[in-house]
Amino acid sequence: MSFDPGAEFDALQARGAAFLGTKIAIMGGAMSWVSERHLVAAISNAGGFGVIACGAMPPEMLEKEIAGTQALTDKPFGVNLITMHPKLDELVQVCLRANVGHIVLAGGIPPGPAVRAVKDGGAKLIAFAPALVLAKRFVKSGVDALVIEGSEAGGHIGPVSLSVLAQEILPHIKEIPVFVAGGLGRGEAILGYLEMGAAGAQLGTRFAASVESIAHENFKKAFVRANARDAIPSIQLDERFPVIPVRGLVNEGTKTFLRHQAETVQKFQNGELDKIQAQLAIEHFWAGALRRAVIDGDVEGGSVMAGQSVGMVTAIQPVVEILAELRDQAVAALVAREQTRRNAQISHA
Repeated sequence: MSFDPGAEFDALQARGAAFLGTKIAIMGGAMSWVSERHLVAAISNAGGFGVIACGAMPPEMLEKEIAGTQALTDKPFGVNLITMHPKLDELVQVCLRANVGHIVLAGGIPPGPAVRAVKDGGAKLIAFAPALVLAKRFVKSGVDALVIEGSEAGGHIGPVSLSVLAQEILPHIKEIPVFVAGGLGRGEAILGYLEMGAAGAQLGTRFAASVESIAHENFKKAFVRANARDAIPSIQLDERFPVIPVRGLVNEGTKTFLRHQAETVQKFQNGELDKIQAQLAIEHFWAGALRRAVIDGDVEGGSVMAGQSVGMVTAIQPVVEILAELRDQAVAALVAREQTRRNAQISHA
């Protein structure tokens, strides 16, 4: 039987592609201000699976964003909803009325009513699992697929790397598809996780710097210039005042944030602020900072959220080119492995 590396790759990603209804089992990460109709439609039209980042949108705005996306693509796409949103139930209904086929519940444990509403409405439910115990719980609750996202990812992150999460979860969750995320920038890595049992992958950083991304040119160029070590989590100065870890590129804003924390802690110790006021002062520092970076192009003072795969962003490419490149890299790795196997056979003959 002749060796067909393309067919072998397609077989490995078949479960994920069938679940998403796509040619390639790659989801776009839901990035606030970035994952809107243009990028989402571009990913879906190129054979991947775009995901709208609802974030803090009210229901009426999400309704318009979904309609805008449907005007740009007839391919499947999903919507990412934050579980802490005060109008989560309304947002779920907006998605169901618009016939969105896949709903992602992120940012916490999916509430029972939302899970039931998604299932009863006929959509597929995707959840993020940060540990095996939660992955098992989600399977029992009726979740249709999982995403396991490592700390290499951009934006809000957990404490565990993808390489560890994959070893912890992939061998034990077989009932539903599991997509891997965090630090992925090349096809060889995606291939490796598919062979471990993943159904597909989710990428954000590479798509954020794509041609179709509405992010400011300054934002995209910052990605092209950056190395992996430039994308670090936000630093917490005092354990009394927790800082939610967010991975982004080091800039003047991150340095100012450290000074701001130090000054705020000093004010607390001096009695100028109580504990709640000090915590709010720290939390509010980054208010609007992501929008300033993505939309306004303030990459020095704004929050330039990026994953460690940013070092693999070497150019601003069209989405279709990014997806083709990832597939080509995976297929080339399969070809190289087959050549090695054949050479070994010849040497032993």
